[in-house]
Amino acid sequence: MAEHTLTAFKIERLPKKLQKTFHALYSNGDTTETYLKVNEIHQGDARELLARIEPNSVSVSVWSPPYFVGKEYEAYLTFEDWQNLLRSVILLHFPIIKPGGFLVINIADILVFKDPEMPRVQADAINKKRSPVTREDVLNAMKKHPNYSRYQLAELLNCSEQTIDRRLHGNNIRGGKHEPQTRVKIVGGMVEDWALEAGFYPYDRRVWVKDAAWENSRWASLSYRSVDEFEYLYFFWKPGITKYDRNRLSADEWKEWGSRGVWEFPSVRVNDDHEAKFPLELPRRVIRLLTDPGEVVLDCFMGSGTTALAAIQENRQYIGVELEKKYVELAESKIKSGIQKSLISESRHKNYADKP
Repeated sequence: MAEHTLTAFKIERLPKKLQKTFHALYSNGDTTETYLKVNEIHQGDARELLARIEPNSVSVSVWSPPYFVGKEYEAYLTFEDWQNLLRSVILLHFPIIKPGGFLVINIADILVFKDPEMPRVQADAINKKRSPVTREDVLNAMKKHPNYSRYQLAELLNCSEQTIDRRLHGNNIRGGKHEPQTRVKIVGGMVEDWALEAGFYPYDRRVWVKDAAWENSRWASLSYRSVDEFEYLYFFWKPGITKYDRNRLSADEWKEWGSRGVWEFPSVRVNDDHEAKFPLELPRRVIRLLTDPGEVVLDCFMGSGTTALAAIQENRQYIGVELEKKYVELAESKIKSGIQKSLISESRHKNYADKP
């Protein structure tokens, strides 16, 4: 994009340290470079592929990075690796986001952050509440009731869903906060610093309140630590002209969530094909709030394709980047299925409308 094509956006109104950066972004002139195609999922490392996206072309980038909580797909990362990954990815976003556009990061604090320097908590657990339910009890119940869900098994055995899962798999899905010499790591400050280093400015933040972690669980652990049932969405702004259009949402939508700092909708209860999916409602709200039809939405940790599906449903274009081939294939399959369902729904609606 040549510099003379700028509209009312005045680079000279920016802080001096940003003016040089913006002049470089807008003075590249015509180029024959081949950029990543829109409406496709591209396999590869985001740190390599983001540089191949057309500058100043993305209206909003919304994604959820690895949370550094020990998931299979992030097991190779040390804490330093994880920090370097996020810092690099945020930095690479600055050239490709449109002036006035947004970078939206969905992330949670690290609940079980190992800290060998932290003193061991000397706790006097007055009421020990370990469940007497054994693995054998759970297996016998499953044998008698093969169609029971985890919730039904928990109700039958008078324990929590967490106990059922722990007995079957030896893990603690939401827990771990009671482990010795671990603490909560607040990540918001780090993400803010990395965004500011890249040239973005914190614009807003939302709290996503999910459904209850364990509906039948009376205690999270033998401590006062909570079971987290929320995550953050941090909105970062690239300097430029930002279009405000209240008509993107209905009056009820503005009242219910558009202008509210707390968003409440259920999480994905079954991560059967990907370890960490966010619900369609999360990117859908971001896309509707911050973009217009036809604009480009980016997700550089695409996973199972949720952001692309939300973009398609809202009549936006998308670019996806995903490291794992199996998830690229999964995302492409879901996108194809979603498009087919939309076409069938539109056809039925049209046929109904055409009836006399």
